Amino acid sequence: MFFRLKNPALLEHINPQIVIRKRERKLFLFDGEQLIKGYRIALGFEPVGDKERRGDGKTPEGEYYVAVKNPKSKYFLSLGLSYPTVKHAASGLAAGLISQTEYDEIIKAHRENRLPNQKTQLGGEIYIHGGGNLWDWTEGCIALENGDVEEIFAVLQIGTKVLIEP
Repeated sequence: MFFRLKNPALLEHINPQIVIRKRERKLFLFDGEQLIKGYRIALGFEPVGDKERRGDGKTPEGEYYVAVKNPKSKYFLSLGLSYPTVKHAASGLAAGLISQTEYDEIIKAHRENRLPNQKTQLGGEIYIHGGGNLWDWTEGCIALENGDVEEIFAVLQIGTKVLIEP
């Protein structure tokens, strides 16, 4: 399962989807229902549980989409995820972590399939990026080896579905 994609251009016409299994420390690239490849990953420095607030070191769980691609990332290449979700925003509003205005902005961003507000107390800037996968070191992102993120960066587009499981 852990082989180098010899020619990522061959994957240009696939229906890519990503499944991340936090417990296994694995990211899986699918073409629809067919597994293409698995990658070892690192997570946030407090990997157990769903992200609740800025600075908690947790990698969020749930359904996301790739909202932005950054070819000039501090961590080689990066794919920005649509965190916080509507569910996170509702929990944050109920807990008093975000205002009604911030909640409304997050909901609107999801309706428009764009990156939600990244600067609330819920945290943000959750990316799939390079930089290494030897230990859980990120603020909540998913980190791969640079060569691995290069492969998936070439295949994934804005809007690609990403499922993050516990």
